[in-house]
Amino acid sequence: MGTTRKTIALTEQRDQWIKAQIERGKFTNDSEYIRDLIRRDQDSAKFQTLKDAIQEGLDSGVSDRTVPQIMEEVETRLKGNGRL
Repeated sequence: MGTTRKTIALTEQRDQWIKAQIERGKFTNDSEYIRDLIRRDQDSAKFQTLKDAIQEGLDSGVSDRTVPQIMEEVETRLKGNGRL
């Protein structure tokens, strides 16, 4: 995987914050700190997607279909999009 160089501008206060995190030993350099922030943001987005899917399921209510009917629908859908 290649890398891309980015230039960012920070306020002095934010720059000091990053330096303090490095001095505490949490990170070895500025780039490591920024990469950690991005990873956490990505994890948060995945978690929100999961929460949204759960809420959609809860909002849809109780199904009157049987488990075999649901499984047949899932199988048909998976075959239709080439995942089965």
